[in-house]
Amino acid sequence: MVGGHSRAMKPSPSPINLTLPNLTLPNLTLPKIALGLSVVLVAGLGGPALAAPKISAQSIIVNPVPTTVDVKVWTDRDSSGTRTPSYRPGDRIRLYASVSQDAHVYLFNVDPNGQVDLILPNKYQGGANFLKANTVKVFPAAGDPFTFDIAAPYGLNKVLALASKTELDLKQIATFKSGQNSFADVNVKGQQGLAQALSIVVTPVPQNTWDSATAFYQVVARTAAAVPAVPTQPANPWGNARKWQGVVGVPSDLRALHDSYAARLKAEGYVQTKLQIKQGEIKSEYRRGDDEATLKVERKGKGVEIKLERD
Repeated sequence: MVGGHSRAMKPSPSPINLTLPNLTLPNLTLPKIALGLSVVLVAGLGGPALAAPKISAQSIIVNPVPTTVDVKVWTDRDSSGTRTPSYRPGDRIRLYASVSQDAHVYLFNVDPNGQVDLILPNKYQGGANFLKANTVKVFPAAGDPFTFDIAAPYGLNKVLALASKTELDLKQIATFKSGQNSFADVNVKGQQGLAQALSIVVTPVPQNTWDSATAFYQVVARTAAAVPAVPTQPANPWGNARKWQGVVGVPSDLRALHDSYAARLKAEGYVQTKLQIKQGEIKSEYRRGDDEATLKVERKGKGVEIKLERD
């Protein structure tokens, strides 16, 4: 699960569940802290100092110089990538990325507890991270053998896309187990740790050849659906009348409604002698000594008509 969930795929939690045949990737978290780190990139001994990547509480890491690579990232509920859509536990999420030039794209998810997951690259089919210019990568794709299922923790998640024309060395950040069909184990914790590590990773590459973008989504709790109340009736709505009828407009369970009125008759000493059930209609007969009664509950339009006749 990506996003605070249990996951069978790799032993770490997160709000997106990466589900393979029983596989779940966790949520990624955003700790609420002010980040004020700076990393100085040096072109070489005696060379001019380059602008340091900006470490940001909002966007994690930003290239401060103009770049030839423009990367975008968004979720399936916000194609603009500028809003913060909500997902609930059990929902499935898809992530999208695109680049303006051929580049290697790295996707990270950070959940509200600081859990970091490396979504792309991975060792599943379709997990390669080289994107051609002006193409869109969807993850997981339709043919991938897993899904991202949302789970707790609740709160804000950040998806960071880092694109570089040069392949980056992530060995200090994540390691893959041998063999196929696996996601990497991430060695850093929290947004600040990820930002620091990535600032070091991008140091060796030309500064104008990498770019980053961040998308956001919220994990919220499910709310219980309101259950329509069955209208309450007086203990004896017909009083002493020999004939009575009424209409209600809510109940969908015809049998339950019939039985509630039958119970009122039985409380008056009537014993049920016959019951007929048809499509949209229930009719029953009763006897109390020499007295007889007939109860009919029938759907009519959007309501239900109740009729009582007593001899």
